[in-house]
Amino acid sequence: MSKPFKPGQSAPRSGQYEIVGPRGGRTGEERTVTRGEPLPPTPKPGMGYELVDPTKH
Repeated sequence: MSKPFKPGQSAPRSGQYEIVGPRGGRTGEERTVTRGEPLPPTPKPGMGYELVDPTKH
């Protein structure tokens, strides 16, 4: 498993990013982010994002 992306980091690809806990636990919450846009803030400190469904085009 790769390291999660941090809030504020620019998204490497467009798609659905799931919020993951500090130890990699899945939350089920997803955010849609366009490539190059900064990832939004997470509900709690230490959380990050994992790309779960990249855009197909």
